[in-house]
Order: sequence, then structure tokens, then C-alpha cells
Amino acid sequence: MDLKKAFTTYAAQIEEKIDTVIFDLRRRLNLFQPLQIVPYRSYGTPERLYIKGRVLADKGLTPASDKDKLLHNLLNMYRRFESDEIPNARIKIYLQDEEYETTTDHEGYFTINLEPKTALQLDEIWHFVVVELVDAPLEIPKGLQARAEILVPPPDAEYGIISDIDDTIVKTSATDLLAMSGQVFLKNAFTRLPFAGVSAFYKSLQLGCNGKRNNPFFYVSSSPWNLYDLLHDFLDINEIPPGPLLLRDFGLEGNKLFTSDHMGHKFKEIENILITYPQLNFVLIGDSGQEDPVIYQEVVKKYPTRILAIYIRDVQLPEREKIVIQVSEELKGHKVEMVLIDNTVEAAEHAAKNGLIFAEEIPAIEAEKEKDKSPEPDTLP
Repeated sequence: MDLKKAFTTYAAQIEEKIDTVIFDLRRRLNLFQPLQIVPYRSYGTPERLYIKGRVLADKGLTPASDKDKLLHNLLNMYRRFESDEIPNARIKIYLQDEEYETTTDHEGYFTINLEPKTALQLDEIWHFVVVELVDAPLEIPKGLQARAEILVPPPDAEYGIISDIDDTIVKTSATDLLAMSGQVFLKNAFTRLPFAGVSAFYKSLQLGCNGKRNNPFFYVSSSPWNLYDLLHDFLDINEIPPGPLLLRDFGLEGNKLFTSDHMGHKFKEIENILITYPQLNFVLIGDSGQEDPVIYQEVVKKYPTRILAIYIRDVQLPEREKIVIQVSEELKGHKVEMVLIDNTVEAAEHAAKNGLIFAEEIPAIEAEKEKDKSPEPDTLP
């Protein structure tokens, strides 16, 4: 066992023991009430569904509005990260008159792969299962349930879209710690605005060229699960096509401190999607601010016939731009275009030229781009 692995193993053991002591103390003081089940948007196939969520103490997060003050947003963000998870809680899942059970881990997460006895009917893209809390190492309310949303792409989908979130559809300034803190901690789902024209462009990709608006979206981000509700609401408020949110779990256990890095997490999630849908090709969308170009390059190398196009938003850092240009040149050997774009109209024009969207969609994208220019996304309220 190397030193790094030994350190993280020992640290995880200490963290778990401390969490157990704190949990027992808070349980005795009845500080976990009320409870909530937080199911995450996920995905699957007619024969197999992947369901993930978390059981937590309800910290009283209030719905966001465009009139919320900075202090209100900051307090809500504190509540998100100061989460009280419920370990060893027994979860029951109901699907098509069938029942399944699973148990939360010591961080309150539950994960289960369901294999329905009867394959799902694909009349709709979204399917719903009921999740119920039936037992826990503390007093629980009777009948506490939540509804989980599961995306199952239809067989006639033309392609899927895998998109980053931070600095791809919403300005986060991930390369600048101070600016990023202002965007993340002082704004909410209403006041964090998307980049100009994103909604219209993503809707055009969802529509594709078959006119059925059934191309599935998947959002892969290195943001922590604590921000799930904010990102979920952000997509809905800004009318950006909904899709599974595949975020990152921070922690010490399982070497997450060192191995669950940005590149490792995103590549693993993207690969899982490609493996789940072997007959579906994909468009990848990211930004030049972190490692998206390199991650997407590795995806193309491993799945050379599965990627139709790659769009990279330019964050206006010359050293990052050089990386994108270099990767783009290398990908020409795989006959995959990685396009560095300044705005969504450029991406839309390329997509139309390559038969991914209708050319008739471009004027609407241009109009939304102009409308979205004011106020600027990086202006603090």
C-alpha cells in the first residue's frame, strides 16, 4: 500500500468515526427533523434503470426568486453544504407494481440498478418511480415519499448530447477562484443567467432533424451533489432541456480525495453513458477553462465512431485556447471536429452545416442571443 492510499484510507476511517459520533449526538438531541428524500434525475433503458439519491435532514431551503438578497443566497448555500445525512436508512422503490429495496451509505446516498420484470413502454422519454423512506436509525415520519425522474431515450432518437455546465451553459469563472466564489455563493437559480442563446441552441439539438424533439441530454459536471437543487432549478427556469445531472461526490473514502478528480469523474460518467446506449452517437459540449478538451479527446480515442461533433466554449484564456487548437488538430485523424466557439450562433451554424439541426433554427438562436446579452451573466446583483 503506497503512502497516498494509506493516508486516505486512514483519514476516511477517522472521518467515518467522527461522523458516527456526531450523528449519534444529533440524533439524541432530535436535530434531524424534518427529513427529506432527494432523488436525482438519472437515466436508464427499458430493461435497466439507474436510480440515485440521498436522505438528509431538511434544512429549510427556500425557493429562489429574482428578488433574493445576497445574504439570503449565501445562507441557502451554507445550508446546502452543511448537510446532515442519514446513514443506514432503508429505502423502498416502487415501479410498475414492483418493489425494490436498498440502503443509504454513511453519507446518506442510495444507489440502485433496477431490472424491471416487464420492460418499460417508451411512450414518453421521462419515467417516474416512487421512493419511500421505510426505516432509519432515528424516528421517521410515516409515508415520507419522493418521485424520481428517469430518462429513457426512445429508439428513434438521432443522437444524444452530453454537456458540461460550469462555463459552458452558465458563467462560473472556474479558472478564477474569487470570481467563481461570487458566482456560486452569491447567486441563485434565477440570478445565475445562462450564456446568450444557450436555451435556443440546446432546444435545436433536442429537436434534431427528425422533428420529434426526442434527442436526450445528459449534464456531466464536477460540481458537488450539494448544488443539485440549484442546477436542477437553473435548467428548468431558463428552459434548457432537462436531463440527468451527474455531479461529483467529494470525500475521503475510496481515495476520492485524490482519484475523483475532474478528469476522472467526467470521463467515467461519459463512458457509462456511451456503454449504456451502444447504438446512440453523441455530441459533446464543454469549455476551454478546465480539462474538457482533453477529456473529450480521450473519449474519441476509446470510442472513435461514436462522437459526431465537439463544441468548446472559449473562456478567453490564450493558454487554454492553445490546448484546444492542439487537441483539435490531433482529432482530425479520427475525423471528429472539435470546434472552438465564441458564442452559440457559431456552434449552431456548424451544427446546421453538418446535419445536426435545422438551418431554420438559427434565426431564433440569434434572436435569443441578442436578447440574453443584457444583463451580462457575470454582473453581480
